[in-house]
Amino acid sequence: MTVMTTQRLFVSGRVQGVGYRDYATRQARTLGVTGWVRNTRDGRVEMLASGEEEALAQFVEACRSGPPLARVDTVDARPDNEERSAKGFTKRFTA
Repeated sequence: MTVMTTQRLFVSGRVQGVGYRDYATRQARTLGVTGWVRNTRDGRVEMLASGEEEALAQFVEACRSGPPLARVDTVDARPDNEERSAKGFTKRFTA
């Protein structure tokens, strides 16, 4: 049985202006994870990601690395049950 799960992630470090959202979008699409990514006004990146448990675990691990110009200090990932109707993985405007 496939278990689907959703997590909200907050990524801190040098993660804005370094291609992090594009990187996260590519990783999510490769792994079949759906949801969205956006910058926050406090300098972090926020994501809502849903997928099979194993794919989501791989996605979170990829987010700990980030693209070459990024420096990821922390990834705070926690379960979330926000209802979403999004298909695919999209970039959103800064919140």
